[in-house]
Amino acid sequence: GNVTFEPACRNNWHIHHAKKGGGQILIATAGRGYYQEWGKPAVELKPGDVVNIPAGVKHWHGAAPDSWFQHLAIEVPGEGTSNEWLEPVSDEDYGKLK
Repeated sequence: GNVTFEPACRNNWHIHHAKKGGGQILIATAGRGYYQEWGKPAVELKPGDVVNIPAGVKHWHGAAPDSWFQHLAIEVPGEGTSNEWLEPVSDEDYGKLK
């Protein structure tokens, strides 16, 4: 999917499950955004950056507070795949990003 986020837009925490294989690959194509895995600091994304997200990793991604952001989201083939959508990224945590 080709996904565009307006400034400050982000998806909820979520997990791509799979019994075998699976996961997601993000390729940043425009603007400035962020990717964060649960329990780790957020990583800034700019055009050309690639993120390989293994199955089972709780994460979120979206735009920086002051920039549109676009990425290609590629679902990695796997067996028994499903997506689990979880809680929103808190405004407090998101507000710490620059």
